Amino acid sequence: MTITIKDETFTGKILNEISLNFEDESVTVKDIIEQRVLQEVEIYNKKQTGYFNGLIEPTLAEKTLNGYKLKPHKIIDSEKQVYVALDAFMKNGYFILIDNIQSENLEQEVILSKTTAISFIKLTPLIGG
Repeated sequence: MTITIKDETFTGKILNEISLNFEDESVTVKDIIEQRVLQEVEIYNKKQTGYFNGLIEPTLAEKTLNGYKLKPHKIIDSEKQVYVALDAFMKNGYFILIDNIQSENLEQEVILSKTTAISFIKLTPLIGG
């Protein structure tokens, strides 16, 4: 199942979209966050464009209009990024709306369908690996 996830502002402006693939239609909020972060890091580490546009700001990155600027050939630690993303969710660093309902915890079950709408709303800059 492929789901498109959106990063939005409080006013509903879409900042970024990413498509994620899930093998099962029943997942948890934790699964969604992990899949998103792992995919973003994998894409960056393969291309190493110097700019990372993802949920968590990598360590030693500089925020720019195009995302987070990293030193050339810097590999991002996906495990650290996932840890920071999960921790930030638990500390209300961002929240997730699933079909316009705010997710309460990481273990919340989500049944995915073709019409499932998932939005990430960032509240503070998130810094990871």
